[in-house]
Amino acid sequence: MKVITNDQINCDKALGPLYQVYDPEIGLNVVDLGLIYQIDFLDDENGVEATMTLTTQFCPMGESIRNNVARSLSNTFAGFRITVNLVFNPPWNAARISERGRQFLNR
Repeated sequence: MKVITNDQINCDKALGPLYQVYDPEIGLNVVDLGLIYQIDFLDDENGVEATMTLTTQFCPMGESIRNNVARSLSNTFAGFRITVNLVFNPPWNAARISERGRQFLNR
């Protein structure tokens, strides 16, 4: 799935390291899993705002995954204010998994 953004160049810069953030229960990164919905860049606030979800609201690793996304964005955009919003609407579903992710999962 395509990530919504207001700045494609910086979004691509953000997504690169996010391919190294994994859902440890599934073993697939958050980008290919389709957990990242949106990444916006707030020039007037020197901020990055990411909106993401989890495969389930009750994911036991949810806080860890969210923190790893925030850490990755902080490392990539040093000095920026990082906000990671966790949402469940729209709910995640397997259709959000990328082709590469499907191959990894043998779907």
